Amino acid sequence: MRQQISRRKTLAVLASAGAAVLSPAFAQSDKPIRIILPVSAGSGVDAITRAAVPQLIKALGGQSVVIENLPGAGGITGATALARAQPDGLTIGMVSNNHVINPAVYKKIPYDTLGDFTPISVMGFTPFVLVVNPAKVNARNVRELIALIKARPDAYNYGSPGNGTITHLAAEMFLNEAQITVRHIPYKGTGAQITDLIGGQVDLGFVALPAIQGHLKSGALRAIGLGSKTRSAAAPDIATIAEQGLPDYEVEGWFAVLAPARFPPEQIKRFHTAFVTAYNSAEVKEAMAKQGNTISPTTPEAAAQYFRKELTRYAALAEKAGITLD
Repeated sequence: MRQQISRRKTLAVLASAGAAVLSPAFAQSDKPIRIILPVSAGSGVDAITRAAVPQLIKALGGQSVVIENLPGAGGITGATALARAQPDGLTIGMVSNNHVINPAVYKKIPYDTLGDFTPISVMGFTPFVLVVNPAKVNARNVRELIALIKARPDAYNYGSPGNGTITHLAAEMFLNEAQITVRHIPYKGTGAQITDLIGGQVDLGFVALPAIQGHLKSGALRAIGLGSKTRSAAAPDIATIAEQGLPDYEVEGWFAVLAPARFPPEQIKRFHTAFVTAYNSAEVKEAMAKQGNTISPTTPEAAAQYFRKELTRYAALAEKAGITLD
């Protein structure tokens, strides 16, 4: 009898201890995961992230996910919010090239690009496309576009999601290699840029392929060339800029998952597993293939090394393009 009571007491103590250990996790699962996107709705990274949300929720055991778009200042607004978030496993972010470009183009940013974040994975890559408004620009390829601009050097402008963004750099690199000049109009996000491209307020610009595929199919915009070194399986008819007479041209986007600094190791593992599982699911793989994205998740350690390498690369590109912002 005493042995039975002892067992009951022991089980009660263990159950109580288990509840104490597990209760934070249960409490946490009642709250949604907040994914900060330092880009506008409708941008390439936005489309890439939203396509994976249903599978991500499954991979997280049913925990809900809320996407929060915080565009502005080339991604600095959203990155600042992510850096200041509590490392409690409830806030992460999806960033792109701009994250490592900003230190090269801005004289001061309110966070440490490497030290204030925890890399989780570089998830994959996405192509950029040089597009024009067909009603404003009578060109169908790189050669015709360069000829038009040279014939009327003050007649055209191009839009970007903001000063110092990856597609701003992509455009400046194109202009530099083509030896032409086009007036720059910066916007606060890709969504506004695309709206004015379609509306004719701007004539041309670089945009991520996932963000404009529908507009290319409808004829609202026309593709001039792909920034990647090779053609995209999602849009095989779009010739690369390199194969159209500018052989050294190559700019490609990437997207990566970050968390605030001091993110617990178990949470790093949890989110890495969840994102890899979600993006390797059949549904998301199909969506990514249609968008033209290449999924190739890295480890957290490889992501950290990649960020350091990209910081150096874009510092050199920004210096060559002469882009410096206050």
